[in-house]
Amino acid sequence: MTDEVVEAFGRLLPQLSRSAKPLDAAAIEALVASPEVTVLMARSDGQIAGSLSLVLFRIPTGRRAWIEDVVTDEAARGQGIGALLTREAIRLAKEYGARTVDLSTRPAREAAGRLYEREGFQRRDTRMYRYSFE
Repeated sequence: MTDEVVEAFGRLLPQLSRSAKPLDAAAIEALVASPEVTVLMARSDGQIAGSLSLVLFRIPTGRRAWIEDVVTDEAARGQGIGALLTREAIRLAKEYGARTVDLSTRPAREAAGRLYEREGFQRRDTRMYRYSFE
């Protein structure tokens, strides 16, 4: 794992989540080695400025995809990085044969919601639940 990628995760993750624990090189290597997860990164002005995790999996109803942990560096927002990462994730999910691509975003992240709607995502009438071990 390169120092640049470790530094990028160290800078980007706190912008995504206050509760996310920092990732060291070994944790990032394990993530990247996972056959279910594809980590996409984008650059702006030569620096890693955004990241997205695409989870591809099979369940009884078919192949599915889930987009998680999308973050664009505050200094690079408004440059289309989130859209670029999202489009690439959709392309990879289609190539995988996924029936759907799902994601969630907090209501307060209005810009993210607009981005996903522009990229063709539709709101679903669903209840999302979480069971936490913390």
